[in-house]
Amino acid sequence: MTRKIADCRKYPSVSNCSLTISGEEEEVVRAATEHAISVHEHTDSPELREQVRASLEDEKVPA
Repeated sequence: MTRKIADCRKYPSVSNCSLTISGEEEEVVRAATEHAISVHEHTDSPELREQVRASLEDEKVPA
C-alpha cells in the first residue's frame, strides 16, 4: 500500500505551519483533519475531510 503525505507547507497560513503528516490514507486524513481543526481553526465537516483527502500526495520512496 502506498503511504500518503499531507504537507501544510503547501498551503498559506497565518502561522506558517511546517507540519508534514505521513502514513496510510485513513490515518493521514484523520490526523490532518484534527490538525486543521485544532491549529488552523477549521470546522469539522465531511467537506473538510474530502478537501484533506484530495490534497494528499503519494509518499516518494528513495530509489
